[in-house]
Amino acid sequence: MDLASHDQVSALIRHRRSIKPVDMDAGRGVDRAVLTQVLEDATWAPNHGMTEPWKFVVHQGAARQRLADTMQHVYRETTPAGEFREDKMKKMGENPLLAPVVIACVMERRGGAKIPEIEELEAVACALQNLQLSATAAGLGCYWSSPPLLGTREFAQWLQLGAEDRCVGLIYLGWPREGLKWPRSVRQPVEAKTKWYDD
Repeated sequence: MDLASHDQVSALIRHRRSIKPVDMDAGRGVDRAVLTQVLEDATWAPNHGMTEPWKFVVHQGAARQRLADTMQHVYRETTPAGEFREDKMKKMGENPLLAPVVIACVMERRGGAKIPEIEELEAVACALQNLQLSATAAGLGCYWSSPPLLGTREFAQWLQLGAEDRCVGLIYLGWPREGLKWPRSVRQPVEAKTKWYDD
């Protein structure tokens, strides 16, 4: 089995960036085989008790408009008047149509009382990191969005979630638009975030 070198894996991790829907090519679809591989890679995340608490609800084509309409409706119905912003409302109607694929990523409670909810959420977060790295390796742009409306009862009902399930984010996925300059980023030196105890 050929495995990527440590340097190659490190380079991929450091190359990953958030690519917003506005920077994706909305007219270029993502092949089902590529999507399937990206999602399968996501499922190889660590998870306590092998509960595999992730679920992916994929929106493509006309389904993106239904998602956009639902997001706008839920935002309008659940946002207090003093917090309502017309620009956010507009973006919720536009963003799902700018990316060829939008994935609602769900934590499904499968561990019962044995597995704490936080561990199930952490497992799904690991899965979404896998998803983003796999998408990056395929040349796709990826953006993880988590607006507050995802936590509402109304949105959960639309996704047909169980009482203990939670939508932890929307992953916007698509090919970067032509001419996009890949974003650069920096991180603080690891020494600033690490304590070493040797004896």
